[in-house]
Amino acid sequence: MGYAEAIVSTPNDPEPAALIARCARGDQGALATLYDATAAQVNGLALRILGDRELAEEVTGDVFLQAWRSAAAYDDRRGSPIAWLLNMARSRAIDRLRAIAGDRRLTTPFELVREPMAPGPGPEETSTLAQRGRFVRAALDRLSREQREAIELAFFGGLSHGEIAALLGAPLGTIKTRIRLGMSRLREALAARGGLAS
Repeated sequence: MGYAEAIVSTPNDPEPAALIARCARGDQGALATLYDATAAQVNGLALRILGDRELAEEVTGDVFLQAWRSAAAYDDRRGSPIAWLLNMARSRAIDRLRAIAGDRRLTTPFELVREPMAPGPGPEETSTLAQRGRFVRAALDRLSREQREAIELAFFGGLSHGEIAALLGAPLGTIKTRIRLGMSRLREALAARGGLAS
């Protein structure tokens, strides 16, 4: 099953949010059920970012280990379970890419390095980026859950509109509308913060 396919559930299947709550209480069976229901989506996103099946499988395992350890911190008001898992997958996959790039730099002979590494952001830029991140999170929190979920899957999860529609079981037009309206509200909220939306 591809990562963009909707999770098929029956009336007897627990909801992912309920499974996460059970994980928080130490229920290992709930973790196994959550894995079976969502691993294809998590692995698909990791594979898309990394381009390597073995690395994607490692990241997928890491994501579910992190989900087990941080299940008590999950807050369904901040996004759906799949958005939470995909955000972790994206973050871990990007971290793995950076680690691989660092390893390659360490093993590359000095004479083959043609360009110096760009310096990282300075303290002022780091502070500005952190503040901007807080403003964006606060603006996201003001959206409806449906709008926030669609935007998180698109921008943090890297999914297309069609993939989001398939994953959430909603019409494509509905997903496009949620993202368009949500982005419009985000721009208004950020503009009110002093032009951060530009």
